[in-house]
Amino acid sequence: MQNPSPQQQQIRAHVLVSGKVQGVGYRLSTLHQANYLGIGGWVRNLHDKRVEAVFEGTQEAVAAMIRWCHRGPLSAVVKEVAVDYEQPEGMQRFEMRR
Repeated sequence: MQNPSPQQQQIRAHVLVSGKVQGVGYRLSTLHQANYLGIGGWVRNLHDKRVEAVFEGTQEAVAAMIRWCHRGPLSAVVKEVAVDYEQPEGMQRFEMRR
């Protein structure tokens, strides 16, 4: 059996986004973008006004999702995106958490 190419290997990114990212539709837009890219994981608001997300998918899809996080929806003002890579858990669906 052939090993998946690096582009097809599943990776997991734990992302924290700061700036004006709550009350601007960031979570819903993240959900739509993740579904469009075929990414599993979740997104939620934190009490300190940041947005936290986990993305699982191919290296290419997760990289595209992280690039999107730097912009976010039109009314967001993203100041920082911190990314840590973790061991994938096999998440297939993407959900919004509270």
